[in-house]
Amino acid sequence: MKTAPQAAPIDRADLRRAFGRFATGVTIVTACDGTGAPVGFTANSFTSVSLDPALLLVCIGKTSSNLAIFRDGGAFAVNILAADQTGLSNRFASRKVADRFAGVGWQAGPTGAPLLEDCAAGFDCETHDVVDAGDHLVLIGRVVALERSIRPALVFADGQYLVPAALTAQASV
Repeated sequence: MKTAPQAAPIDRADLRRAFGRFATGVTIVTACDGTGAPVGFTANSFTSVSLDPALLLVCIGKTSSNLAIFRDGGAFAVNILAADQTGLSNRFASRKVADRFAGVGWQAGPTGAPLLEDCAAGFDCETHDVVDAGDHLVLIGRVVALERSIRPALVFADGQYLVPAALTAQASV
């Protein structure tokens, strides 16, 4: 039996750039801590998982200061950002912003997780499962409520925000 040749180690920067070639939506994942204070982070690692039952997933880095809240909290929301919300995306992605929710409009969904105003869509979820996956945890949520608008979604690829022309034209119809 032949042995497969050993693959060269994958360069982390090359891997990140290759992953970045895939255009994706931009989300802010939110929850409340034990005192009821809202927390959140920007994520583009989001996808639908199942229609029946209604499941989605999002990933959180293990270095997140809010990891325990999302891992153990029992509920979270995924807010799909609209095309004009790049500032909000950057705010929730920055570790330098002390209060990411200052001046940000939101309301608690049925689970208590924050649903941000003016997003393209929002999903309020109960935690269905948490899966350990390398340097991230995969949060699988069971959707208990959702809201959506006709606003075009914010897209990210190759390290930049994009608004596909087809989405912009469709939203104006």
